[in-house]
Amino acid sequence: MSMFKVNVICSVLFVVFGAARAFLGNGDKFRRKVSVELNPGLSPPSSLPPGVALVHARGLGPNDTLHFMLCNLGAPALLLVHTNSTESAVQVNWPVFINGSSSGSLKVAPESSVTYSSALVFTRIWEYDDVNNTADPQKTAESSFYSPYELQNFIWAELNATVNQSDHMITLCGREKAESFVNGSLCLRLSVFESAGRDRAWPSLLHNSNSSQLHVWLDGVTPRGNHSRFLLEFQSVGDSGFQGRVDVRSSIDDEYTPSIFKVFDWVSLPLNSSSVWGFSQWKPVAYRKPEPVFEDATPCRSSPLVSVSHIPQSALVQAFFTLQPQTHGLNISFGVDKDPVFYSDTKYISWTVLMGMGEPPADSFSTLIIIIIAVGLGTPLAIIIIGGVFVCVRKRMTRSSIYEPIN
Repeated sequence: MSMFKVNVICSVLFVVFGAARAFLGNGDKFRRKVSVELNPGLSPPSSLPPGVALVHARGLGPNDTLHFMLCNLGAPALLLVHTNSTESAVQVNWPVFINGSSSGSLKVAPESSVTYSSALVFTRIWEYDDVNNTADPQKTAESSFYSPYELQNFIWAELNATVNQSDHMITLCGREKAESFVNGSLCLRLSVFESAGRDRAWPSLLHNSNSSQLHVWLDGVTPRGNHSRFLLEFQSVGDSGFQGRVDVRSSIDDEYTPSIFKVFDWVSLPLNSSSVWGFSQWKPVAYRKPEPVFEDATPCRSSPLVSVSHIPQSALVQAFFTLQPQTHGLNISFGVDKDPVFYSDTKYISWTVLMGMGEPPADSFSTLIIIIIAVGLGTPLAIIIIGGVFVCVRKRMTRSSIYEPIN
């Protein structure tokens, strides 16, 4: 290939690649200053039950503040509160909060600065015997379901040793009193972020400074059936002025989560508006080992969104929401039709969800995909240009050779 052709192809690829990068933008540059505290303002004689704690992560921005609160008194819950003030603070009436005697024992002051609040509550774990191997709870007979594990009744390990201040990470691990949980546990790991990025471990969800992440896993639980599968029930509690819906987005890029091309966004929108104020986001995949490889991935499915008539038994939710909030719920089930691997084979399953403020993070095309697109678009264009130049040169040479020189 001549140097001219090489230069043309390189120029075309450079233009296409540059245009793609310009279109995709430079990413989220916004940062927050994050701090984590345990049981803010708690002092003797008030004390929480063993293993129970209220974790407060504060994300300070230039003009606003995000408050993330995780508590395992009752059903474990993650509360997000956004304020338009940099001076807002969490205030807890500890005697009332511990007794759960009334709402309003937890607030973010000044209350006039609160613009949005929402909570994600994990309420139950269901187990069923999937004898037909459909991995679909809706196609499973009620008689195949065992009594659920009520997370509000779990016994939790001490939290102090699991608070990682430098990485802004907190881990809760608990178990049921049932015999099947003698060697098993349910764990939730909360991560709060200063800036945009993604975890190295799959599913490598893209996060930003307005989001937090919960990694949930079930480990070592003795299954009650020969073909046991599990599903996780959780609910969203929010202000009555908002409505929720679940959107599904597709992509052609699976670089960060191999074989998964969809993202689920459970968004919260003001009534009579299409602008998103809050979200929960996940990919339809779970993993059967703590450090998964491709073979350890299994698809998961979500049930339709349903309205719940009462708020869950969570001290955090009951203490914060003073007015009648809206509650919706859904289930995440793990497994796929005709999957030969059941929970008993690895005794481990994990799933990850983001919770945050504003529009859900959206993956742009990876560098690999951009190069493939550039080559796919640039090569035909280069061939057309080179072919056109060759035809023009050829015609000029043919035209100039029609007449013989006159002596």
